[in-house]
Amino acid sequence: MSSPVFKIAVVDDHPLFRKGTMGLVDSFAPECKVIMEAGNGRELLDQIENGLVPDLIISDLTMPVMDGFELAAEIKKKHPQIKILVLSMINREETVIKMLRYGVKGYLSKDIQADELRVAIRAIMDQGFYYTDYLTGRLLNEIKNADNNPAVEISEREHQFLKLVCSDDSYQQIADKMFLSIKTVDGYRASLFEKLKVKSRTGLALYAVKTGIVSLD
Repeated sequence: MSSPVFKIAVVDDHPLFRKGTMGLVDSFAPECKVIMEAGNGRELLDQIENGLVPDLIISDLTMPVMDGFELAAEIKKKHPQIKILVLSMINREETVIKMLRYGVKGYLSKDIQADELRVAIRAIMDQGFYYTDYLTGRLLNEIKNADNNPAVEISEREHQFLKLVCSDDSYQQIADKMFLSIKTVDGYRASLFEKLKVKSRTGLALYAVKTGIVSLD
């Protein structure tokens, strides 16, 4: 019995990079086949709505018309069976949190080696997710800690802080929304780092998601 062929879409507004990615994915035959390409999220959604549906989308983040964030939100809402692998030079903590909330299954830097893209595609299709070494160690450790701390006592203000941590706001903006000084917010952050045994904003966000403080729906 032959293995299934993964149908891939590549979305990037730089034609040279997009064509290079497509050629690389097609070189992974017979397990992968590029069935569509687009220069932005809107172009891709138009093709999907016309009946061409991929198993996995490899998407950039920064694009005109509809960027990777907007595309992920639309895919999650309208086509949740389609998986998304982000391929971007942006690896800020806030960006990873945002894409996690949008259901993105993997996050790769554009400076990876070719073999890692193949591994990532296979892992997402077989296991449901993939992250680079840079993110895997941090994320998996944070997930483990979130799972191991379900009964930590969280104050009402810390609960509010955790909700805002899962937004795009900076810590200063969070302080403004809570009508607190940045020093007080830093205190909440340090206290929660200690309580939850995490070391980053990503860890706080994962705890909030795991315990239902923030919903991904």
